[in-house]
Amino acid sequence: MVSRRSHQKSRTGCAQCKKRRIKCDEVRPACSNCIKHSITCDFQTSNSDTSSPLHPPKLIEQTSGSRSPGSARVDKKPKPVVSNGLLPGELQMGDLELLHQFVTETCYTTSNRPDSHNLWRIVVPKEGFNHDFLMRGVLAVAALHLSHLRPDQAGHYQHVANSHQDLALGQFQAAMNTMTESNCHAFFALSSLIVVYEFASPRTPGTLAFTYESQDSTNWLAMIRGVNSILLPSWPWVENGPLRGLLQPGVFDTSETRLPKPADHQLRQLAELCETAAGGDEAIEAYTGAVKALRKCFAKIFTRSSVECEVATAFTWPVEVPDKFIQLLQARNPEALVILAHYCVVLHHLDDYWWLNGWASQVMENIFNELTDPWRDWIQWPSTVISRNERCLVWRPLSPDMMPTQTPRSLSNA
Repeated sequence: MVSRRSHQKSRTGCAQCKKRRIKCDEVRPACSNCIKHSITCDFQTSNSDTSSPLHPPKLIEQTSGSRSPGSARVDKKPKPVVSNGLLPGELQMGDLELLHQFVTETCYTTSNRPDSHNLWRIVVPKEGFNHDFLMRGVLAVAALHLSHLRPDQAGHYQHVANSHQDLALGQFQAAMNTMTESNCHAFFALSSLIVVYEFASPRTPGTLAFTYESQDSTNWLAMIRGVNSILLPSWPWVENGPLRGLLQPGVFDTSETRLPKPADHQLRQLAELCETAAGGDEAIEAYTGAVKALRKCFAKIFTRSSVECEVATAFTWPVEVPDKFIQLLQARNPEALVILAHYCVVLHHLDDYWWLNGWASQVMENIFNELTDPWRDWIQWPSTVISRNERCLVWRPLSPDMMPTQTPRSLSNA
């Protein structure tokens, strides 16, 4: 009968080996048995160092040194010890899932331009490997997309998205003063993702839907304007960089003035309203400028070619409106709300994007609740367009009943 090989009992082994009643080699940060069976070794919990899941853990080499007779044999090749307690080669499956989601689905939902899809799918993640804040922005948007696709797990993915986004914004703000020709492309990509993220974030019920909750509560129109102003100094670099294909040359320029008759009629009425608006010359100038920018945006959407990005075109209006108009809008002035209601017609054209779905109708609904008669008469047309799910800024005639049946009542006589 073959005798059982004797071995020295270990009294300081890990809990998992003791439970399985097997000898523990006590290698740290994880014993060989736990590594072999792919289970977490409790030796790992004794290490308090942490590192970013986006970086591979740092490896600390074990030096063989001298050993006394009878001590355990030391391998000639040092075994790697992980400074954050993670096993060598251990994968962050949650982040890999998000990256897979982004490059297989989410990247196709940021724009209608096919030539931009490969840039989001390949070039942006590649830039993210060199810039943590961009990679975290990518993962945050992918997590929000999964929360949209998997409602039963929405809470989990929203929490993951918030965690990545908070870190992305912190790193983004810290590095903002060091924008250079080499890193401006990462800033540009993250700036675009910030817009997607904020629109995709869960909306607070009962608000006008153009305020969002983040570290600082602000206006989404101001957010778009702020992103644009951040990028202006680096624009020449971006235009000659790897992401230049995401830009749309001439997006702010248009010589086109053609509009469908109902839209043209409404904008003419808005212009007349601005001429007699309350608040003095400065307010009148701000309202007039906002309506002119809206007409330009309407015409650009109406006449754009299939290769032009409709999202970029739609977001020209928030960038071009006067600063004073933003202030009047934040003050909930009725004239400003009426103009914003007409911009909702543009937003409604983007309703097929998961991150913009429902925005136009919610903004319109809350503007309606904010206004009183006779101001509500002024939003009859955009409200009807949105409620009927009309795309009025496309190349096709509208039905005759889409034309307002009467001119809104004069506010001066109200």
